[in-house]
Amino acid sequence: MHPAAQESSNYMTVRSNGGLNQMRIGIADMVAVARIMNATLVIPQLDKRSFWQDSSVFADIFDELYFIKSLQQDVKIVKELPKHLESLPRARKHFTSWSGMSYYENMTHLWNEYQVIHVAKSDSRLANNGLPLDIQRLRCRALYNALRFSPPIVLLGKRLVERLRSRGGHYIALHLRYEKDMLSFTGCTYGLSDAESEELRIMRETTNHWKIKKINSTEQRNAGLCPLTPKEVGIFIQALGYPSSTLIYIAAGEIYGGARRLSQLTALFPNVVFKETLATQEELKAFSKHASQTAAIDYIISVESDVFIPSYSGNMARAVEGHRRFLGHRKTITPDRRGLIEVFDKLESGQLEEGPSCASIVKRMHRHRLGAPRKRGGPPPGIKGRARFRYEESFYQNPYPDCICNPEEHPNYDAKRQAITLNAIMKVHVFDKLYRNPQSYHSCAKHGQVT
Repeated sequence: MHPAAQESSNYMTVRSNGGLNQMRIGIADMVAVARIMNATLVIPQLDKRSFWQDSSVFADIFDELYFIKSLQQDVKIVKELPKHLESLPRARKHFTSWSGMSYYENMTHLWNEYQVIHVAKSDSRLANNGLPLDIQRLRCRALYNALRFSPPIVLLGKRLVERLRSRGGHYIALHLRYEKDMLSFTGCTYGLSDAESEELRIMRETTNHWKIKKINSTEQRNAGLCPLTPKEVGIFIQALGYPSSTLIYIAAGEIYGGARRLSQLTALFPNVVFKETLATQEELKAFSKHASQTAAIDYIISVESDVFIPSYSGNMARAVEGHRRFLGHRKTITPDRRGLIEVFDKLESGQLEEGPSCASIVKRMHRHRLGAPRKRGGPPPGIKGRARFRYEESFYQNPYPDCICNPEEHPNYDAKRQAITLNAIMKVHVFDKLYRNPQSYHSCAKHGQVT
C-alpha cells in the first residue's frame, strides 16, 4: 500500500499534450505520479498547440472543483501555483514513458534542489502493469470518476442520450475514424480518387510533427493498420446481425468525402445520426469552436450506448472501451481489421457473397472481441526490452482485474441468483443478445460515473 500524499510543500505543474482523451489519460497518470512523489498537483494546463488548436482551459472541459474534492483523500490538488513560488527555478522534466514505481521514487531526489517540478508531457508516463494495486485503482478513480466533465457538457451529453433513447430505446455508437487528418497520418487511401490521395500525401508531407512521410497504403491496409471505410463498417455491422433499422450514432469529426462517402454506410443503415442532427444549432453554439468539448459530448454518448464500435484504435476508442469495462463490461465490439480486410477483398472479387456464409465468418472472427471480461493482454510474442511497453494492451483500455472485481469477489455476490440470471440472459430475444454481454462484473475502485 502506497501512503496517500499528506500536506506537501512540493508542487508539480503539468502540461498535458494531445487531444481530449490523450490528455485525460495523461492527467490520470499525473494524479498517480503526484501521489507516488508526495507532491501537491497544480491543475494541469491543456494542450492548445496541437492539431486541434483548442483554446479550452481545464474548467471549460472538466468539473474543476469536483476533481479537487473527489481526490482530496489521495492527492492534494490546487488551482494555481502559490504566488511566492512562481519566480523560483523549476525542474523541467520529460519523464520516461511507461515508467514504474522505482523510477518515480528515485525522482524524489529532485525535491532536494527544487520546490516545483514542471512535467512537459503527460502522455504514457506510467507503466501499464507492475504497479501497486492502490496506485492502479487511484488511476481508475481519477479517470472514470474525478475527471467529470463540466456541467454544460454533461447537460447536453445527457440530453442527446435521452433523444437517442426516445427514437427507439437502443443505439450503437460508432466511432468512425474517417477524418482527413487520420487518413493522411496513416497513409490510407483505399477507395479514394487520385486527387484525394494526393491531397492527403501533401498534408502528411507538410505536417512537421508527423515523422513518417512515405507510406505504402496497400501494405497498411493488409496489415490491418487502416481505419475501416464507411462501406466496410456497414458490411461489418450487417454481418454481425444488426437489422437495417438499427439506430447508429456517429461519434466523429467531419467525414472525408462528406455525404457522398457516408452514403456507402447509410445505404445499409439509413437510421444514422450525428450530434449536429440531434442537437439544435443553439445548443451546439457554445461548443462549436472547441474540438475537445465536442469530443467530450461524443464520449458521453459513446459510453452510454448499448454497443460501442470503433472503426480504428486510438485514444478515444481505448478510453471508451476501458470506461465501459469499468462500468460492467458493456458491449464493445472491436473489429479485427486485418481479418476483415480478407473478407472484404473476397467480397470484392466475388470469391464470397454477402449473406449467411459471410455473416458466419465475421461472427466467428469476433466471438472473443465483444468486450467480455478478460485479463489485460501483454505484448505480442518476440517483442523484448522497452519496446514491449508500446505494444502491450493499455491499462486504460482494460483495467481488469486491477479495478474490476470478479463477481465472486464482490461482497453482494449471490451465486444462485447469478446462475439464474445468466441462464435467463442466454434465453432472451436475439435483439438483447446483440446488445448485451451476459457477464456482470463490478468496479473494485469507487464506482465511476460518465459525468
